[in-house]
Amino acid sequence: MKNLFVSSVLLFASSAFAAGAPSLTGQWSVHNNIAGNESDQDCKFVQTDDKLTGSCKSADKEVQITGSLDGKKVTWTYESEYNGSPLTLTYTATLDDSGKISGSVDVQPFGVTGEFTATPSKEAAK
Repeated sequence: MKNLFVSSVLLFASSAFAAGAPSLTGQWSVHNNIAGNESDQDCKFVQTDDKLTGSCKSADKEVQITGSLDGKKVTWTYESEYNGSPLTLTYTATLDDSGKISGSVDVQPFGVTGEFTATPSKEAAK
């Protein structure tokens, strides 16, 4: 009987946690400010459990992203290029209570950093 009670409590706690977990699946508008250069991109995130996949599209190309969600900590990475040189962008952020993602972006191998904000796209709300 005691095991049944403990199992029931654990099942309830895990389902309550899952119900309150944020979902990032959908369209997002991302505004970057990297080394004084501002840019915007539209991203489509697909969250499966704690994994994040999808794509981000800027004016000239679309890239595939991979990342993760740990509580309210969000990270994603993608490969791109700048003037023919390969680079990796890594986004590290926090999801706030209003549903906005904000944090830093690191560009390697250039060692350049910046900030970004991401908000759910208004088009996705239609």
